[in-house]
Amino acid sequence: MMKLVLLLLILNVLPVSAGAQPASAGPPAVGVVRAERQQITQTDEFIVEGAEVKKGDLLYQLEQPPFQAQVDNNKANVAQLEAQHTFAEQQLARSQYLIKTPAGQQQTVDQDVSNERSLAAQVASAKAQLDIAQINLGYTEIRAPIDGRISATEVTEGNVVSPTSGTLATLVSQDPMYVLFPVSMRAGLDLRDRYEAKGGFNAVIIKVRLTDGRIYGQEGKLDYVSPTVATNTDTVTVRGIVPNPFIPGLPEGGPAPRELFDGEFVTVLLEGVQPITVLAIPRAAVLSDQQGDYVYIVDAQNKAQQRRIQLGQSTPSTAVVSSGLQEGELVISEGLQRARPGEVVSPGPASPPPQVSPRGTSEPSEPAEPASSGSEKKP
Repeated sequence: MMKLVLLLLILNVLPVSAGAQPASAGPPAVGVVRAERQQITQTDEFIVEGAEVKKGDLLYQLEQPPFQAQVDNNKANVAQLEAQHTFAEQQLARSQYLIKTPAGQQQTVDQDVSNERSLAAQVASAKAQLDIAQINLGYTEIRAPIDGRISATEVTEGNVVSPTSGTLATLVSQDPMYVLFPVSMRAGLDLRDRYEAKGGFNAVIIKVRLTDGRIYGQEGKLDYVSPTVATNTDTVTVRGIVPNPFIPGLPEGGPAPRELFDGEFVTVLLEGVQPITVLAIPRAAVLSDQQGDYVYIVDAQNKAQQRRIQLGQSTPSTAVVSSGLQEGELVISEGLQRARPGEVVSPGPASPPPQVSPRGTSEPSEPAEPASSGSEKKP
């Protein structure tokens, strides 16, 4: 009797187990964004090479007595000749008066005129020699021609200095600083085409990324493009001018009171002043293979479709699409691993991107805030 009951239980369970089927999971869920036109600031990036004194400050004083003596001698010579010239003028005046009387003679007048003019010339020559002596005396004081930071001196008190002594010290202008960087001819032509009609130099601002990754707080302007091309590199040299004020809170006489240094290597960002309107999508939505870049879109039947695209100037978080995508199309930016061409998906809004912009990049500008983005110094 017991065996019969077990057999019936087995018979009753088996058909139920054999007939059980898993429930359908439905289309895979993906996050989508709508391809929309946004404003971005165009940015081009280039890698470049990068005790203060005031104008007029006395830097060196050479031995003065010999030069001062020459000045004094020339002053005395000028005074002597001026006195002689004054007497000659008086003598000429007397002879010119006497010529009107029977006692006067024309020969005497002519002689006095010659003497007065000769002494006038000697006075002028003596004054010129005095000027030369004063100039030479002035050379004994070497003063700063500009505001800047001076290097270590090559001479000290007691050294002999002559025209062959070489450089005594180097004075480097600190504010503003020049930033010099090479630009390939191809990039230069692109920059010209992009900004020439918008104001040329005035349509571009310079931002500098320092070696620690920070974006320097001062903006600069382009002011020079080399007229020649370096044939070995096919580049032209571009120069910008960047303010370099004292760092607030630091002593101006300290070892590093400013942010930028002569010869410092920095990264230069050329940024358009006016934003442009582009078709932009999240950078995470873009995939790449050997054929190039592509995205997945969701069509009217909620099917994922592969779409080949061409990218324009993009940032790590925003991709600018120059071709291959239409405004308003739904682009998959989340759950890409679940999307298959031609298969149905369940689209939903993608998570909003974080509000922190990567350092040194330009993100789409918001209505309430301007778009953000991202030296060798020669005196």
